[in-house]
Amino acid sequence: MADITQLLQSLVTGVGVGLIYGLVGIGFCVIYNASGIVNFAQGVFVMLGGMVCHALLTRLGLPLVLAAILTVPIVAAVGMLIETLVVRPMWNRGATMFAIILATLATQIMIERITILTLGDQPRSIPSFTEGGPLKLGDVAVGYQLFWILGCGALMVGLLWLFFTRTRTGRALRACSQNREAAALLGIPVSRMLLVSFALSAALGAVAGILVTPTQVTAFNVGTPFGVNGFIAAIIGGFGSAAGALAGGVLLGVLQAAAIVLFGAGFKNVAALSTLLVVLLLFPSGIFAGLKGFRRAA
Repeated sequence: MADITQLLQSLVTGVGVGLIYGLVGIGFCVIYNASGIVNFAQGVFVMLGGMVCHALLTRLGLPLVLAAILTVPIVAAVGMLIETLVVRPMWNRGATMFAIILATLATQIMIERITILTLGDQPRSIPSFTEGGPLKLGDVAVGYQLFWILGCGALMVGLLWLFFTRTRTGRALRACSQNREAAALLGIPVSRMLLVSFALSAALGAVAGILVTPTQVTAFNVGTPFGVNGFIAAIIGGFGSAAGALAGGVLLGVLQAAAIVLFGAGFKNVAALSTLLVVLLLFPSGIFAGLKGFRRAA
């Protein structure tokens, strides 16, 4: 049986990983709000965030800050390519949402194979943003990287709120989420908004990948677990609220951490899927659906 210190230490780790799940979940919400599409290639952006940042550090010798800054637009460009080459042609032909979802899954597999060929199949890691540590709180050690994850997670939610409520593009995206046909009649370029949503979603995934890679290794195949857990976080949050998705990610991360300590590592996925089932049965609109943040109109 785990002692209280081990449990608390695991829960601290769970909060950090859960915030990453939350950022991935927000990426799901951004695209869904704009188009109704669930992009199951979302996890690959997290993988690319870590892998591209590592490549810029090691192959080009760039400083960590510059490598991290350059990684975000590079991954955002990948998101725009997915929208332009895969999603938009199917969208224009009137393909079903199920077909588009399958196409995004196939795209993730393709990007993973390209990553193996270009960046290799070995695990990678990058240095922590702040050297030293960890910070000791009693018997519990808190790495400085957790504070970066906490701060950046809160910053992303705040910036997204400002974007969706204070900018013309953000308001146009919200209009598309409410009624795409009416938005088009009002002169809003709906196809361009879809492109913006993919770029924004990919950028969020890249930020998540950059933040988490100093705490655990990344590789070509980490996108799927992050994508699945981010999807569950979005469902817990109501699949429309940025703050809800972040809160859902934290809850999921903490539950997984507790399951690992109490029952073993094999119960990590059991905890995630059990949480998903309970939420779908008891809270079909999401546990945190009432939290303020951009969301798709009912």
